[in-house]
Amino acid sequence: MSSATSAVAVSTESSVPQERLVRTEIPGPRSKEIHERRRAVVPPGVHSVLPVYIERAHDSILIDVDGNQIIDVCGGIGVTTIGHTDDRVVAAATAQLQNVTHTLFTMTPYEPYVQVAEHLAKHVPGSTASAPYKTLLMNSGAEAVENGVKIARKFTGRPGVAVLEHAYHGRTLLTSSMNHKAAPYALGYGPRVGDIYKAPNSYPLHDGLTGAEAAARTIAYLEKQAGASDLACLVVEPVQGEGGFIVPADGFLPALAEWCRANGIVFIADEVQAGMARTGTVFSIEQFDVVPDIVLSAKGIAGGLPLAGITGRADIMDQSQPGGLGGTFGGNPVSCAAAVAVFEQIESLGLLGEARRIESSFGAGLRELQERFPAIAEVRGMGAMLAIEVTKPGTLEPDADLVARVIDAAAQRGVLLLSSGVHNQAIRFLPSLKMSDALIADVMSVLQESFSVASS
Repeated sequence: MSSATSAVAVSTESSVPQERLVRTEIPGPRSKEIHERRRAVVPPGVHSVLPVYIERAHDSILIDVDGNQIIDVCGGIGVTTIGHTDDRVVAAATAQLQNVTHTLFTMTPYEPYVQVAEHLAKHVPGSTASAPYKTLLMNSGAEAVENGVKIARKFTGRPGVAVLEHAYHGRTLLTSSMNHKAAPYALGYGPRVGDIYKAPNSYPLHDGLTGAEAAARTIAYLEKQAGASDLACLVVEPVQGEGGFIVPADGFLPALAEWCRANGIVFIADEVQAGMARTGTVFSIEQFDVVPDIVLSAKGIAGGLPLAGITGRADIMDQSQPGGLGGTFGGNPVSCAAAVAVFEQIESLGLLGEARRIESSFGAGLRELQERFPAIAEVRGMGAMLAIEVTKPGTLEPDADLVARVIDAAAQRGVLLLSSGVHNQAIRFLPSLKMSDALIADVMSVLQESFSVASS
């Protein structure tokens, strides 16, 4: 570690102790004051889950403007997989800031963009020297999805886009039209984009189907409603995010991928939330024995800086004409430098193993919680991407009210949680891969207390 990196590490770690500490009510008086100022200048459509204003952060702890130390189990919805203000990410971004902040890669390029593309080509399943994958860099997950669809349409000459029920792909016009849930993402913003077909997903807790049965149902729907020969792509979250961290039944995704290959349909793995080591492999699709045609990455790729990747088979990516792809800030050099530091630490720090450690310790804690509270119908997920589905005991009827009460009770105790699912019936957990077992145990104690309070 360089001296510059060491200096950052010492000052950051010493100023943000990795422990929970509640000094005021949450939100505190200073946060409330800023929130009132915000209401005058920021529209309500830009909603915050918890209006607590953060001043500093490191690894798994947020410190708000009132001095409360909050355990972050959301990670900016999967962005700070490597932890807040990771020392090497900060050092890499700082060094790049002193060199070049912007030229526009499609005007005069720079090496960090190429380095990120090399890392992605190394890690996406299916990429080899004889069959390479190439990468376009953009800014956000929604931009990644937009460009993935655009590239698939260019390659196939077809218009149709297939997605799965409970999917979430973004808030742009195209991606909000692809989402399963209209409110709040598409409601009132129409007309919505056409040629999008929403097919049944595999949801083992609710449908009871094997992977083969669920795949047959999905394929039958798409063949009837869309027509395979009219589909450019099938866009799939291997582990669904906003939909409730749904893990499909074994065999579901391989059967869909095989059907896509047989019908010339581009299979796109949307890894925006599940990718970048979160599930215990660099990309979650690896755990399903599927080689996608295109992989979409964002969120955790650059340690908190905006960056997204569209990484696909060279024959697909090379169909776009010069000037047909890109964007002013896509692949910003500072974000790219940060991403290189993230990729290097995935290997040097053994972060895939850390994701599996969290799955073991966090998952065990959630299963113990399930034994105490019958409202928890299921514990599911992979690695550091876990969820509990909350229902009315003895049924599969969603209990969004209980979820909201638990999240609020946890927030008052200094733990930041987030709901998910079409009915907001699940609580999702996206801890940093560096979250210690001690912090995990503290989160579990708060969860137990919050469920007890919320259930009474």
